[in-house]
Amino acid sequence: MRRLAPLAAAAFAAFAVAAPFFLKPFGIYLLSTWVVLTIAALGLNLTLGYAGQVSLAQGAFVGIGAYTVALLTQAGCPFALAFVAAGLLCFATGWLLGYPALRVQHHYLAFVTLAFTTLVFLVLRNEEWLTGGNYGINGILRPAFFGWSTARPLNFYFFSLATLAALSLAMWWMLHSPWGRAFVGLRENPIRAASLGVDTRRYTLMAFAIGSSFGGLSGALYAPLVQFIEPNSFALVLSLNILLMVIVGGSGYFFGPFIGALVAVLLPEWMRVAQGYYLMLYAAFVMAMMAFCPYGISGLVERILKVSPGPTTPAVGIEKASS
Repeated sequence: MRRLAPLAAAAFAAFAVAAPFFLKPFGIYLLSTWVVLTIAALGLNLTLGYAGQVSLAQGAFVGIGAYTVALLTQAGCPFALAFVAAGLLCFATGWLLGYPALRVQHHYLAFVTLAFTTLVFLVLRNEEWLTGGNYGINGILRPAFFGWSTARPLNFYFFSLATLAALSLAMWWMLHSPWGRAFVGLRENPIRAASLGVDTRRYTLMAFAIGSSFGGLSGALYAPLVQFIEPNSFALVLSLNILLMVIVGGSGYFFGPFIGALVAVLLPEWMRVAQGYYLMLYAAFVMAMMAFCPYGISGLVERILKVSPGPTTPAVGIEKASS
């Protein structure tokens, strides 16, 4: 299965680079949305798929990152600094949010993160002096680097794609490090992991913090992509949509978020030919996927190839994480 990882990476890279040249501006916008949301899904896949910590707050971190970049850039801060600030703010907030995970698990933890998402939404909506409330923030400019502007859709797409590639390589490296094995051990059996010397408290907090920072970095790209943000864009629906991406793509598979985000962003648009029935068809597809393939599309591919995952290495490519 590991031999397929380079092939899968090459296929994704070829598709991502070549596809926009055959698309109109709206198609490029959809691909840019896929790239941006894949970053958020990568972070949630770390928190949920590898570390086993349930979170319904990823959409809220996308919102925090988006508003951070919007406010800082409109105040005159360079985009690069605002981008880093969004990631650091979400890292710190995610670290704090991880503390309830030290005491509660599973659906109880989901309720805690749900409450956090609601809190963030209320702050974004009600604190008009800072966020603009329901009027939102518009006129968010796309960045320029050394005279190269990302104002054109194709330029911004490749800038976002390069960011996704860099963050994916960082995630790949981390999952191949002792951290990756510690995260998987934390998910599979925390007691056994603790008995082997793993600091389960620290790794639980790190899983939330790193996953949340990816959500913030996703939001930092989302704001200049759409150039207008408002609170409803970051309500619970976004968190559920990112969770759907991880599950449909394959929770605990490295390429799961890429596949899941592609399905969640592009499939509803392709189904619009069914007019008013496209959302019903999309919901039916998701329900069928979960009923017949609970490990997502990556799990389905693994089952078709009839190759079992490795016994100790965390998932990379279409190989699933295992302890």
